[in-house]
Amino acid sequence: MNNNSKSIPNAKNALKNMKTEVANELGLSNYQSMDKGNLTARQNGYVGGYMTKKLIDMAEQQLAGSSSNNING
Repeated sequence: MNNNSKSIPNAKNALKNMKTEVANELGLSNYQSMDKGNLTARQNGYVGGYMTKKLIDMAEQQLAGSSSNNING
């Protein structure tokens, strides 16, 4: 059984776009068409690490926004 299915089907494209955006920010242009096997583990790790950081930042902002709405609402 595969437990790797996405909770939100549209998230796959959003994550793919985020990965490309992060790679571009890190100087890895044409990341989507690049052979990832030719990148170093460090380069691939940076992309995943920065994606995780951005996702955590987004979640914290959402939580902070919903918390202030609950306090004020």
